[in-house]
Amino acid sequence: MKKGGFMKDAIILFVITLVAGLSLGAVYQVTKGPIAEANAAAQIAAYQAVLPEAADFPSDGLEAAVEKANSDLAGMSGQFGNVYVDSAAKAVDGSGAEIGYVVNSTSKDGYGGEVKITVGIDSQGAVTSIAFLSLAETPGLGMNAQNPSFKDQFNGKNVDSFTVTKAGAASDNEIDAMSGATITSSAVTNAVNAAVYFAKNCVTQ
Repeated sequence: MKKGGFMKDAIILFVITLVAGLSLGAVYQVTKGPIAEANAAAQIAAYQAVLPEAADFPSDGLEAAVEKANSDLAGMSGQFGNVYVDSAAKAVDGSGAEIGYVVNSTSKDGYGGEVKITVGIDSQGAVTSIAFLSLAETPGLGMNAQNPSFKDQFNGKNVDSFTVTKAGAASDNEIDAMSGATITSSAVTNAVNAAVYFAKNCVTQ
């Protein structure tokens, strides 16, 4: 190839790359706002699903508690697996009185990847409910974690941590594993445990 032809092709390629980059940048600037708004709306919906009595969810002042939780949990991997707290917020009623916490937590030990949930915990330390933010498990098996028959087992339970059993739950701290999906059952349970640990051990009461 002649030198002139090579330079021409290189310039054309550079222009195409530049235009493509600028176009992608423009698309990102246009879409990042709506995406952020959609994510925020989904988060509030999850908060309201797990603690519907709350009127607002202020998150200020909990950063240190989240950091402490993750530091503690990192040293407890043998107990709860690979879990961490993403974020948390207080739950307050219409008068501004604190009625609990909503906690976003993650287990990296799901069968299909990370399991991300929101957990509602009332002022007494009981789990009110859980909602899924991210779940990519096997259809018909691990994805059944979204069904009330599994996820509602946590509701109203006030324990320091939950364990998974295949023999039928005999106490409040036991969660019946889903048939054929013990790994997912454990991942969800440990994500709940991370949230419970945060509320019971890392927040100044």
